[in-house]
Amino acid sequence: MTPQGFKNAEAELKRLKSVNRPAVIQAIAEAREHGDLTENAEYHAAREQQSHIEGRIKELEGVISLADVIDVSKLSGSIKFGATVKLVDEDTEEEQTYQIVGEPEADIEKNLINIRSPLARALIGKEEGDSVEVPTPGGTRYYEVLNVKFI
Repeated sequence: MTPQGFKNAEAELKRLKSVNRPAVIQAIAEAREHGDLTENAEYHAAREQQSHIEGRIKELEGVISLADVIDVSKLSGSIKFGATVKLVDEDTEEEQTYQIVGEPEADIEKNLINIRSPLARALIGKEEGDSVEVPTPGGTRYYEVLNVKFI
């Protein structure tokens, strides 16, 4: 896990425990005051939300306790975990930049790709100027590595 991913997990855990958990407990208490719980939609919704929060807390506690934090800024060389890679699609000439991260911190919308993804697996070991063939559900894609940074 990258140091930033670790900080984000800790921050989410703190928020869930100090803000979300107390809020849902309060919502459950208020819903109980409304009487009959069998037909109380607010109560059932709050209980379901509480279940999701508690599940996420347990998940984050597990991730944090098992995390192996790697300082990416001390790495160099070919593409590996933590690398920020700028690619160009050889068919469309579209440029994209991704950072290869661990599974818990992967978020494609933030261009953080899971090290186990097909793209990341194809990039591992490559260097600037190399061409990469990536099998995708829509067919094979070809990329050229424009830049590799460890930041």
